Amino acid sequence: MMHWSEVQRLYPDQFILLEELSSHYKDDKLYVEEVAIVRPIQDADEAMVALLRAHDERFIYHTSKEQIIMEVRLKPAIRGYSVL
Repeated sequence: MMHWSEVQRLYPDQFILLEELSSHYKDDKLYVEEVAIVRPIQDADEAMVALLRAHDERFIYHTSKEQIIMEVRLKPAIRGYSVL
């Protein structure tokens, strides 16, 4: 379990595959506080492939960002049911 500032210090200016461990929602945004490093990503092409394969609480983020904040978008409903 690590805070984002620790990840930034260990992997400066790099994409990282992360797993969300602790977060909260505020104003349609997800604020991630603690993460687990799955693995560093070498370049933007590898980051795109890893992003397409990411699932559950895993995501790609670049350490140049000050905080991990993601906009939450709801998926459209189909026949009255929410598709999540």
